[in-house]
Amino acid sequence: MSKEHEENIKKEFEAAEGIQDTEAVQEKVTDLGKVDTSRQTNTTSPDDPEIKRINEMVGYTKLNLADFPSKGKFYRDDFEIHIRAAKVAEVRAFSTVDENNLQEVDEGLNNMVVSCCKVMYGNQRGSYKDVLEEDRIYLILSIRELTFKTGEQTLMMPIGKKGCKTPSCKVQESMELRTSNLQFNTVAESIEKYYDPVDKCYSVQTKNYGVIQMAPPTIGVMRAVTEYVRGREEKGQSWDKSTLAILPYLQREWRGWNEKDIFSTITSFQGWDATKYTIIYRLAEDMKVGVKPELGFPCKSCGEEVTVPLTFPGGIKALFVIPDISAELL
Repeated sequence: MSKEHEENIKKEFEAAEGIQDTEAVQEKVTDLGKVDTSRQTNTTSPDDPEIKRINEMVGYTKLNLADFPSKGKFYRDDFEIHIRAAKVAEVRAFSTVDENNLQEVDEGLNNMVVSCCKVMYGNQRGSYKDVLEEDRIYLILSIRELTFKTGEQTLMMPIGKKGCKTPSCKVQESMELRTSNLQFNTVAESIEKYYDPVDKCYSVQTKNYGVIQMAPPTIGVMRAVTEYVRGREEKGQSWDKSTLAILPYLQREWRGWNEKDIFSTITSFQGWDATKYTIIYRLAEDMKVGVKPELGFPCKSCGEEVTVPLTFPGGIKALFVIPDISAELL
């Protein structure tokens, strides 16, 4: 057998077995192309902002701002609120609140919000102080409902004679206090028409005082005002209640807003005439968007809407501390 014939048989055998001549392959593959170093093979880097956000939100539930008393109208477009259930340590801390001390109650509610709430602006963290003061009670009740989501601690408000007035209807003794039963204040159309979707506030046009921008205050603004009042009282100094009633509605940013700034602003109010003060006072009164001091629910017998005063059976502590443990005992 000639050498040439042997080579042909070898090639046929290798072709049948899928074996390629190494030298031939090397001759064919002359350019492997360029490696794109800009492409990252690790798409789940822990430093990636979106991955960080996802990890931070584990165990948290995002709330729908449209369900809040404010309808979310006064927050930035990328504003989000996420909550989790309260932990035992947080409930224990809340149980020590002195209900006769309004300042301590306020701090206790804020501490619960701080612990169980995360405010986000896209991938950046915000502060609980960015939440509107008038949205706070809805936020607290939402945390409560997530903490006791199996219904092991319901807050039942007594109704009795305050219920449906239809004589034929069966008396309903109580109703559960839940976010779904809350009623919200609504802003009159005469004010609502001035809502500015860009600046997220009311830009009210006046005849003699130009455009006045106002909005419901944040927790941060209200805390700054509270600290100002506390400081004045500790020094034995007086403070103007009428001025502080409208000041929070004129201040949007709480960051860097201190006692000196508040005093300066209050001083500038002294140059107002009575008409300007009255206009701003009325505007502030008319743009309250918080929870009404009453609950609404349909009568179980006739379906008519019934309203009863909003109270906290067992006190404010009952929001997170079981007022009656008898149901848990054998």
